[in-house]
Amino acid sequence: MTANDNENQILDQWSHRLAQALQLLDLDFDRELILDLAGESARSVTHAAAPITALMVGYAAGLAAGTTAGTATGSAGSKQSSAAAVAQAADVAFRLCQDGADGGPSSKGWADTAQ
Repeated sequence: MTANDNENQILDQWSHRLAQALQLLDLDFDRELILDLAGESARSVTHAAAPITALMVGYAAGLAAGTTAGTATGSAGSKQSSAAAVAQAADVAFRLCQDGADGGPSSKGWADTAQ
C-alpha cells in the first residue's frame, strides 16, 4: 500500500505531531511495513482489522522489545531491538492474515502453543 507524495507529507507531519503529543522521543518506524500490514489485514479479514492489527502489533513489539532490553521499567530498549520486535510481530500478523477471518492458530485455541 503505497502513499503518494502528498499523503507521505501529511503522514510525516501527523506522525511527528502525534509522537510529540504522546511524548515518544526519537520515534522511528517503518511506515511502509505498517501500511502494508494494515492493508493486508483489511483485505484478508475486514476493513476494521487494519487499526486493530497495527495497535496489537505495536503493543506486542513494545512488550517484546522491553523484555529483550532486560528491563522491567517498560523501556523499549534500543532502536535495533525495537525494530526487530516490530518485524517479528508484523511477521506473525502477516502469516495470520493468510488464513483470513477464519482459521489460523486461534481456531484451535491454545493447542500447540507455548502458553
